[in-house]
Amino acid sequence: MSSYRDLKPRRLKSWLDHDPGSVFLLDVRQPFEFDIASVSGSSLIPLGELEDRIKAVPTDVRIVCICHHGMRSAHACRILAAHGHTHLYNLTGGIERWSTEVDPEVPRY
Repeated sequence: MSSYRDLKPRRLKSWLDHDPGSVFLLDVRQPFEFDIASVSGSSLIPLGELEDRIKAVPTDVRIVCICHHGMRSAHACRILAAHGHTHLYNLTGGIERWSTEVDPEVPRY
């Protein structure tokens, strides 16, 4: 069984619209990528820093990991699961799919 679930952008939008406090948005891209495009309210912890900064990730809400296309965020979910986090979600298609399906104001790169 997977340690996380895939989450489509429109479902995330619904969560954010109806219960934003129940979601922690964890962006694991590099700072320059985050500066180009991000989901409003996201916290940036680059993937390479995640294990050292694991305590910055809450344990009492749903964690949605975000990257450019979904590969690094899937890896982040596995790292978090290995450290005991639960309720993990990988944003399928990453910020790219978020931009095309939910918020076209978010730049594509």
